[in-house]
Order: sequence, then structure tokens, then C-alpha cells
Amino acid sequence: MNSILDQDIMFLPGVGPKRKEILSKELGINTYRDLLEYYPYKYVDRSRIYKIDELSNDMPFVQLKGKILSFDEFEMGPRSKRIVAHFSDGHGVVDLVWFHGTKWVYENYKLNTEYIIFGKPTVYAGRYQFSHPEIEDASKLTLSEMGMQPYYITTEKMKKMGLTSRSIEKLTKTLVEKLSSTTLQETLPDFILRRLHLVSIDQAFHGVHYPKNANEMRHARLRLKFEELFYVQLNILRYASDQRHRYRGYIFEHVGDTFNTFYKNNLPFELTNAQKRVMHEIRADMNSGKQMNRLLQGDVGSGKTLVALMSMLIAIDNGFQACMMAPTEILAEQHLQTIKKFLHEMDVRVELLTGIVKGKKRKEILEGLADGRVQILIGTHAIIEEQVVFHRLGLAVIDEQHRFGVAQRAKLWTKSSNPPHILVMTATPIPRTLAMTIYGDLDVSIIDELPPGRKPIDTRHCYDNQVTSLYQSIRNQINAGRQVYIVFPLIKESEKSDLKNLEEGYETLKEVFPNMRLSKVHGKMKPAEKEEEMQKFVKGETQILVATTVIEVGVNVPNASVMVILDAQRFGLSQLHQLRGRVGRGADQSYCILVTNHKLNDETRKRINIMCETNDGFRIAEADLKLRGPGALDGTQQSGIAFDLKIADIARDGQIIQLARDEAKKIIDDDPKCIKDTYSILWNRLKELRKSNIDWAAIS
Repeated sequence: MNSILDQDIMFLPGVGPKRKEILSKELGINTYRDLLEYYPYKYVDRSRIYKIDELSNDMPFVQLKGKILSFDEFEMGPRSKRIVAHFSDGHGVVDLVWFHGTKWVYENYKLNTEYIIFGKPTVYAGRYQFSHPEIEDASKLTLSEMGMQPYYITTEKMKKMGLTSRSIEKLTKTLVEKLSSTTLQETLPDFILRRLHLVSIDQAFHGVHYPKNANEMRHARLRLKFEELFYVQLNILRYASDQRHRYRGYIFEHVGDTFNTFYKNNLPFELTNAQKRVMHEIRADMNSGKQMNRLLQGDVGSGKTLVALMSMLIAIDNGFQACMMAPTEILAEQHLQTIKKFLHEMDVRVELLTGIVKGKKRKEILEGLADGRVQILIGTHAIIEEQVVFHRLGLAVIDEQHRFGVAQRAKLWTKSSNPPHILVMTATPIPRTLAMTIYGDLDVSIIDELPPGRKPIDTRHCYDNQVTSLYQSIRNQINAGRQVYIVFPLIKESEKSDLKNLEEGYETLKEVFPNMRLSKVHGKMKPAEKEEEMQKFVKGETQILVATTVIEVGVNVPNASVMVILDAQRFGLSQLHQLRGRVGRGADQSYCILVTNHKLNDETRKRINIMCETNDGFRIAEADLKLRGPGALDGTQQSGIAFDLKIADIARDGQIIQLARDEAKKIIDDDPKCIKDTYSILWNRLKELRKSNIDWAAIS
């Protein structure tokens, strides 16, 4: 690439060693390229000059052109003065006000010199005033030069060093002017620029930092957003193509006796159309000769486990074993019970392997896996331990896969001479734009309808001064034979005050419900103790489970009909939705009550309203992405994903992501081995980006 863009930022006029140090520490800006790629977060249109008689106090920032007529000083205290300059454009007079910097104001601003002032008008004592306005000599500035003024995010440390947004703007302007005599090497091929009507890289950098108008700014941002997302997609699809060509998949040709017996005799209900569609997709993958890598999304209760089991039965019919890996012992145990119930009276050996399975039982399971007698293994990360050897593993199912690290998931591949087919499942609905980015190398299947007989959960918002009537509603449900969850917001296990709140809340609830039996579960308890309390609730021995978010995944109690979430304002949308999914698993009407205080900010109120309006997990996930941003979504931080996008926004740039993916796919389809000279500019740029950034392709 251009050596000029790799130049040390210290050598840009206006920077120097001290400013270089703070730019590096605070913003990671070390080179000319880094500064060029530090984009404005907003713009103010400075292409129009207003007249004083057009002003109103509800206006945002405006600019005027005129002269300072006179100065006044007002004492503000023993050692401070307020300076007021009376400014006129011939259509009225406004006051320019400074509360400090007397000497500097007098040295820099003169009477009867034409200036352009910029600021927000306010009214004081019946007159418009501008506090600490930006002022520039009108003779040195033309409207065509001013255009759209960019604003850059800066930190407190930077501001103390005099590096404000205005300072960054001036540095960037210096750099853009410095580069104007150099033609930057293009980073996209000409055929893409022409086909999509994108501006050149030179025009894009100039237009994003120094746009003359809104149209130029939009064209520049579109070009830069497309390029950023295009290379992400090209890398992902290159990786996926490479994997497909490198690994042959086991061919599962037969749908045999095991599957057919289950389908005819044991299927608990008619499959939904969504389940049938997904089974067709999985079946086609496993019979294609290529290794399946499929993401199965579906809300809690949509029937993902049944689809996974039917896929495992196809593996068994073709002489292979299957395994299912879950993130917790509770969830693994639950899958075991569910699958054994599905396979009632069928001759299929299913075993559980977790950290608590030891001694003789563990030895039997390991021997059964090695000689093929164990056909389905369900477990936690214990499955990937070295001593676990399969006879012939053909399919690996990973549940709530975002809770496993990349290295852990990759170990499953080594459990077979040829990598097994992979089906990853999640009950956390992933917005389409995020799925295309994080899980772009996986084929995606979605179960978007619930099995028949399921009623939508009735979600309501309740303030904490209304708990008396809430408690009565809980009594009514328990008296009708139902069970209830009450969740406290222990977000992090280290929050001692929250743990105290849960302990105190548990004691209070025992007094409020003296005739009811209560269980208590939180992450600080020993696993055996936690399991014992959970099992009491599962078996119906206790009627109220007081818990933290440890119950977010992995508790299936069809008789539980009420989920009460206390301090709901402290939870994210996806977490609220996951918790709500603990109820609504039986045929009875279920309820989710979100309890908050009255002091809610706008974002929190939006979250609560969305939860009350819809049970659609995908709509909720889209809203969560827009409210919180991708880095904060459930599962992304745990997976170690750094969203290092500098200008694109996954939540809001869905159309550009799709466009970038379509273009990248055309190129990979035409040049799967990445060797054609036609695309050399792309493969060279991709190598550079992969050296400096996260390898997006390796995430899922």
C-alpha cells in the first residue's frame, strides 16, 4: 500500500511527540492511515449563513456574518470577568459572551473586522447571545470551503492537552490537503466501483472528513462502509469456501429403521412447517459429500432439540455416532431426559458425560464410545477431553454454542478421522445482519414458529409500589397448582450487594408466602447444592424458585406459569427474553411480570415496552442490537469477538452488509482458490487486513 499512509503521525504538522503519545494511547492513532480512518461521528451544516432577524431560540448551531461593534466587561467576582461583544450583521444585534480568557479575546478579535461566528443562540435578558462562539476571519473563509463541519469523539485526557474535536478536524484537514497532491492506491477494483457507482478512495477520504455538502458526505460514507463490510464478507466467504474444498463430509445416504421407527411411533406431535423445512436443509447437507456447518436458530420452545435428535438418528442409521455438547451440567442433564423420553422403548443407547460422572460409570461410557456401543453421547465440555475417543463420530451438535470458546469447539473436529458434520444451535435469536457477519461461514436455518398448543406469554410491566397486588396474583396461580420463578438481578457473581439483596429478598418472600415452599438458587452455591434446589422445583416439591440469572438457560418446568423479574431495568433485552422463555412451556397461559422503579430513562422504557409488545425473539434481538450495539449482545463478548468496525454499523447498515456479501460471493464463486490476477488487488488487500485485524473468518 501507500507508504505515505504508513508515515508516523508525529511528523504531521501540528502533532509532534507529546500529541502523538496521547493520540496513540487514547485513540490508537499512530500513522496517517489511522487518522484518516478516525471518522467523524456527526456533521453540522455550515454552508448557510443566517441573518440575525431569522434567529429563534430553538435553533441548533447556526452561523452569522458581521462585525463586532463594541466590548463591555462585567465583574463576576473578585478575580473573574464576563466579556460581552456586541455583534451586528445589519439586520440586528446579538451578544457574544466569554466567561474567561479576557486577554486572549482582546488580542484576537478586533472592532469593525468582518467575522463569521458559529454557535448555538440562546436568549438572555431579552436578547440573543452566543456563549464562547467559534469565530473566524470572513476574508479567509468562503462558504464553499466551510461545507459540513465534522465532529470527532475525544476523551477527557485529550481535551486537557488541547486536543478537542476542532483540533482533530484541523489535523485531518492538514492531512487531507497534504495528500491532495498524491493519488492514493485504490483498494477496490474498478469494476466494483463502476457497477455500484462508488466514489474513489481519494474522494471518499476527502468527502468523509471535509465534505462541501450532505450529498458528498453520504457518497463518501457509503463507499467507506461498503469497503469495510465487503472485506469482512470476502474473508468469511473465502474461509468457508476453503473449508468446503478442504474437508470431505461423511455421506449419510440412508434414512433407515431407527429414524423411521421414531417418526412413526415416537414423534410427540406433528412437526411444524419450519421444523420440516430445517430437516430438509440438514438432510441435504449430510448427503452432499461436504461437511455440514449449519447454525440452527429458534426461540425457546420452538423444537430445536427434536430436530437435533432426528439429525442424530440419521447419523446412527448410517453407522455413525452422534454427540451433543451443552454449556452446563443442568442443560446437559435436561437434554438427556428429553431425548430419553423421545426415544422411549427404542433400542438406542444414550449416555451422559459431565464432570460429575466418575469411576465405574465413566469407564463404561468411555469403553462404549470407543467400540461404538454408545450411539449418542450428551455432555458438557467433558466430551472434548483427550481420553474421550469415539468409534465413528459423524455428527456433533453444539447447544448454546456462543458459550463455548473457539478452541473448545474446534476440539470436536479432532474426535473423528474426518471432521464430523456440525450443527450449532442457539435460542438467542441473532439478527440477520449480525448472523451474516459473526456466523457468515455457517449456513443458517431458522425455526420461526412454535409447536401447536403453545400460547403466547402475557408480559406486563409493574412498578415496585404495586407488589402487593402482584403477590396476590402469585398466590392465585400457586393455588391453581402452578409454579413461579422470582428472579433477582445478580448480573455479575462478584456483586456482593446484589447477593445480599437476593438473600434478604428470599427471607422477605418466605414471610410474604408463609404457606408456600421456596427454593433458592444462585451462582455462588456449590454445584451439588444448586442441583438439589433445582430438582426440588423441577419435581414440584417447591412452588417458588427464587434465583439469579443462572436459570436463564437450562430449566424446563412445564408447570411453571409465572416469571417475575425484579429490577428489570438492569437487564438487557436478550436476557429478559431468555428469562421469559423459562415459562410458557406447558398448555396453560403463562405470564412474565417486569418489575421496575419509576425512574426509567428513555432507552430502558423502550426495552420494557418492546418486551410487553412482542414475543418475537428476532424482533427483540434487532431492537437489542440497535439499542446496545453488537459488542454488548449476549454471546458476542464471551466469544472474544472484537467489533473493530470503524465506520459501518451492523445494526443500521443491513442493506450494505447484504450488498457487500452479494459482491463478495460473486468473486469467491468465480475464483474459489483466490489466485486470479483479475482480483489481485483484493487478495493483496485482504492479506494486509488479516495481518492487522481480527480474522473474522475463524470466529464460528
